[in-house]
Amino acid sequence: MSRPLPTEKTALAGPAGAIEALIDAAHDVRGIALVCHPHPLYGGANTNKVAHTLARVFRDLGYVAIRPNFRGVGASAGTHDQGHGETDDMLAVIDWARARWGALPLALGGFSFGGFVQTRVATRLAAAGTPPQRMALVGMAAGTAADGSRHYETGPLPPGLRAFVIHGEMDETVPLDNVLEWARPQEQPVVVVPGADHFFHGKLHVIRDILCDAWAPL
Repeated sequence: MSRPLPTEKTALAGPAGAIEALIDAAHDVRGIALVCHPHPLYGGANTNKVAHTLARVFRDLGYVAIRPNFRGVGASAGTHDQGHGETDDMLAVIDWARARWGALPLALGGFSFGGFVQTRVATRLAAAGTPPQRMALVGMAAGTAADGSRHYETGPLPPGLRAFVIHGEMDETVPLDNVLEWARPQEQPVVVVPGADHFFHGKLHVIRDILCDAWAPL
């Protein structure tokens, strides 16, 4: 197996200004993957270990994996917008990626708040007739956080779209029951990782194994 390409750092233009992003590309790019990090007001950034794990999984499956920083994080312009402006930004990143690599199959990956944003991105893409081909939502934000500090009205996935929803049994930030309540009316399966906390400490390899076992390379 050839050595992976080094991670590229770039900045692109978004609705609120510059969007800083990390790019992990396969040698032969056959798809585009957008990976979103956890909540920016609670330390989330594109260097988060779960987001990094998702990016490497997608890269190894043949995608170019793009990890933007949300508004106000790192060198990304703007301020936190509760997921509204962040959704517009992610759609701008997808447009930029398609201009650079072409109209390749699209995958979405998100962790925590990043998963919440990706449900909004998927809905917008589906409405435009270009739904993602694959989707992975890890420790997704839904309902009221365990400490009561924030609440997410996470919408359903677009009709016909199935995601890999992976959640920790012992998630201390987003209770598992929240995600099951979100998934139940959609008949959306949820993969529960026994013993895993919100950040999947010591369990990142399980996320990788689940997705690599389920998805063949492009």
